[in-house]
Amino acid sequence: MDIANSMNGVPIRLTEERWFHIVESHNDLAGHYDDVLNTIEHPDFVLKGYKGALIAIKGIAKRRYLAVVYKELKRNDGFVLSAYITSKIKKRSITWRKKT
Repeated sequence: MDIANSMNGVPIRLTEERWFHIVESHNDLAGHYDDVLNTIEHPDFVLKGYKGALIAIKGIAKRRYLAVVYKELKRNDGFVLSAYITSKIKKRSITWRKKT
């Protein structure tokens, strides 16, 4: 298990069980473990997800983005739900954006 700090300073856990689930569902992410953690710590922007989840987004190529879905349970605890690569970003409320 590794931990990355979100933009809110909350430690977000990436457990072995979640990583296995992610690569089993999205085999294109195999080998991108560190990229998932880096996206939580250094996103281009963070979107509001469903049921209190947040989605960290980072551009990885032209029109390709790594999205990491996570939940902040408390000020000192959170966990990764899923991650995937996408070419489309759904219109959602932006909660944080990187300064350019």
